[in-house]
Amino acid sequence: MIDPAVPKPLYVVDTNIFMDWQARYYPTAVFVSLVGKIDELIQEKRLRAPALVQEELDAVGTNQLSDWAQARKEIWIPNENLFAETMTIQGQFPGLLDPKAEYEEADAYVIGLAQQQDGIVVTSETPAGEKRKPKREFFIPDVCRELGIPCINLLGLMRREKWTF
Repeated sequence: MIDPAVPKPLYVVDTNIFMDWQARYYPTAVFVSLVGKIDELIQEKRLRAPALVQEELDAVGTNQLSDWAQARKEIWIPNENLFAETMTIQGQFPGLLDPKAEYEEADAYVIGLAQQQDGIVVTSETPAGEKRKPKREFFIPDVCRELGIPCINLLGLMRREKWTF
């Protein structure tokens, strides 16, 4: 039984989660009920992401994913609302930024939003220590660990929500 006195968590989602979900591992044509479960989290205001994540989806996602994201405007938190947290994180963890990136990255914004709103980061990234040859010093799970922010993957979100398919 769910205790109504216990607040439900806010999930702050990284770009790769949307891509893994819809374009890689859990396609909407196969996992039809997953769309409804995600939409329910959105309607409950429990799934959010920085607007920069939507910009990344528009740049590298499928047309279907981009259309899906654009139809759910309530997910996207304006980047300027996260600027202070983002700059602090980037200053504290300069190794989080990809030195070869050609555009602004959403990682620090995702972490900043979770920090600002006491949320749980949802990402497919793995810590630097688990990579054979990491391209940078820090990844989202590394920074979350250092800052004490919970960090899970999409399957972890499904388990926390006790979803079954």
